[in-house]
Amino acid sequence: MEQRQKAVVILEDIHDPHNAAAVWRSCDAFGIGTVYLIFNKEKEFNPKKIGKASSSSANKWLQFKIFHSTEECLDEVKKLGYKTYATVLDKEAKSIYETKFVEKAAIMLGNEHAGLSETAIKMADFKVYIPMMGMVQSLNLSVTAGICVFELSRQFKSPSATPLSPLKKGEL
Repeated sequence: MEQRQKAVVILEDIHDPHNAAAVWRSCDAFGIGTVYLIFNKEKEFNPKKIGKASSSSANKWLQFKIFHSTEECLDEVKKLGYKTYATVLDKEAKSIYETKFVEKAAIMLGNEHAGLSETAIKMADFKVYIPMMGMVQSLNLSVTAGICVFELSRQFKSPSATPLSPLKKGEL
């Protein structure tokens, strides 16, 4: 479809670059064109050079920005007018299905083992979780991202998705 949402995805301290690359595949599929990567504790990797197979080459269609501080990243997205949504199991979190996303949403996902940092959670505008019916109360990073970006896309497919211009397609 070659359309883009106004939303972004923020990945904080992802350990396995291939898990991140699987997230990029969902981002591209649902029209998220920008991914912010935060490396506070984990080893930095180049999103344009890894995960070709796990992202199905989606990384070549996305824009990335790397940060070395959660505060710096979230300060920037908030200055740009985004509302931040932390994915977290928390008594204050709201079901993703009851969450009304705004067009300029920044969906934050954390480390595969530790989740989002306390800083990311405290700085978030909203806390969301995916309700589960089974005994396990966690999902793989890319599955969580896929569900989140799908729900955002479902809410804003018509009003906010805009076709890429020929110039923008050429840049990508």
